[in-house]
Amino acid sequence: MARRELGPAALRVAQAVAAVLPAGEVVVGCSGGADSLALALGASWAGCRSGTAVRAIVVDHRLQPASGEVAEAVRELLGGRGIPTTVAPVTVDTAHPGGLEAAARDARLAALAAPGLPVLLGHTLDDQAETVLLGLLRGSGTRALAGMAPHRPPFLRPLLGLRRTDTINACAEWGVRPWDDPMNVDPRFARVAVRGHLRDLADAVGRDVAPALARTAELARADADLLDDLAAAVDVGDDLPVADVAPLPTALRRRVIHRWLTRHTEPTMAHVLAVAALCERWHGQGPVAVPGGRVARRAGTLRFDGAGASGMRAR
Repeated sequence: MARRELGPAALRVAQAVAAVLPAGEVVVGCSGGADSLALALGASWAGCRSGTAVRAIVVDHRLQPASGEVAEAVRELLGGRGIPTTVAPVTVDTAHPGGLEAAARDARLAALAAPGLPVLLGHTLDDQAETVLLGLLRGSGTRALAGMAPHRPPFLRPLLGLRRTDTINACAEWGVRPWDDPMNVDPRFARVAVRGHLRDLADAVGRDVAPALARTAELARADADLLDDLAAAVDVGDDLPVADVAPLPTALRRRVIHRWLTRHTEPTMAHVLAVAALCERWHGQGPVAVPGGRVARRAGTLRFDGAGASGMRAR
């Protein structure tokens, strides 16, 4: 394996991909930006040496004028580098409760996962730092601070240990020009705003804070994974006996309640905390409203009453 054939940044990208590249066939999600373009080229380089068949999918969100032309240009660029590439147009749910960013992400990941193959995503350490800061600002708990997992089937993120500058420099060394998505500088989007705040924070404290945030994600993920495993070992049925969850440590109790709630609805952390209060600070209070119904404590048991059920009558 002759290392001199690649520049230093391209080599870092290629080696990071090679370290996790599975056998068989993989899909690379490529928008044409520096991160995903470097990922695709690094995967192609590594795949040629390991025997892994690499192909790419360019998701066209159809949210911007001429998005189809941009997607086609990326397809042609990758095809010219020997990477079989297809364009996948998607429909983004603009009424998504999580907003346009979440809607686009969900549509994109569904399209990339559709072939049923491992999917490589181009998130870097900088993306991880932004994710952790977003989770911190939202107050979403340890799981949010855990950021993006390096491997959560079918998705793999080989570049979480590299910087955005690595992918930009790698593209330059490979002789390709990335596409600059105008949405990446639109301050209406939370991630763009957080990116600016990270720069301001680094200037204020006099050092780069992204590595520390990424380390926080790694530590928080280990804790969150352990607590989730312990919560999964607690049997939950349609109803949840308070005696089963009240003695548990607070962190574990709330995860069990979250897991139980997801059997019935899509709870936020605020819903989990409100339902947990029925165990932790019980003084005869009434039911807690959650999406699609209510949770009430009756005879020492937490019970979900769906909309239209007898327990939903006005009180």
